[in-house]
Amino acid sequence: MARIHASALVDPAAELDDNVDIGAYTVVGPGVRIGAGTSVGHHVVLDGLTTIGRDNRIAHFVSLGGPPQDKKYANEPTRLEIGDRNVIREFCTFNTGTVQDGGVTRLGNDNWMMAYTHLAHDCQVGDHTIFANNAQIAGHVVVGDWVILGAYTAVHQFVQIGAHAMTGMGTILLQDVPPFVMASGNGAAPHGINSEGLKRRGFTPAEISAIRAAYKTLYKSGATLAQAIDSIVAQATADVSVAPHLQRLVAFLKSSTRGIVR
Repeated sequence: MARIHASALVDPAAELDDNVDIGAYTVVGPGVRIGAGTSVGHHVVLDGLTTIGRDNRIAHFVSLGGPPQDKKYANEPTRLEIGDRNVIREFCTFNTGTVQDGGVTRLGNDNWMMAYTHLAHDCQVGDHTIFANNAQIAGHVVVGDWVILGAYTAVHQFVQIGAHAMTGMGTILLQDVPPFVMASGNGAAPHGINSEGLKRRGFTPAEISAIRAAYKTLYKSGATLAQAIDSIVAQATADVSVAPHLQRLVAFLKSSTRGIVR
């Protein structure tokens, strides 16, 4: 049986695995589903059409599945989906999606969401990310795997952040951050690649060197964006061992609609 504190209010229509902990004074709405091994602290509100996977740790005073903060929202049945093994610390707020987008806000697996972080409507967050305290992302933002957002990072709506990117504390992102790039400031400017993070994730010295060379082509060569893309494509063609990483970078650059921090 799920371990539910006597003071918690769990709607009979909610679907809880038998191996779930629900803390004191927590409220669980009828559209909520919670997977095995997940623990929910006290004074938490789980609302809306919210699915939470396995082995998550949800701290006290969290609000998940509330309606989007979008004036166009007209009570449509939109959703929030949270994967497995995430840590969601105190006072985090994640909203459901809107029908103007895909209708779903998603958080993947193995993410570490520190206190007061916010996921707005229709955001798509990958796996293994870290959002430091008070990192805030506006609607429709896409965050790739292994991204680290420094404390008080604020991200404008529709911005994309590529895999393995990193921001410094107090960063304001108005444009996209390519994969592997470190950015900081208001507005954000590039400051090299996340080489230490890449080392910790098993990237070889040759791979890191190739990514650094691509960064220099993009940011230090004086080339236009189109010229830089052509040069990075040529670099990938010349060395198949690093091609997947450079191809990821090129695909991101070509897909950017807001432009990149540069």
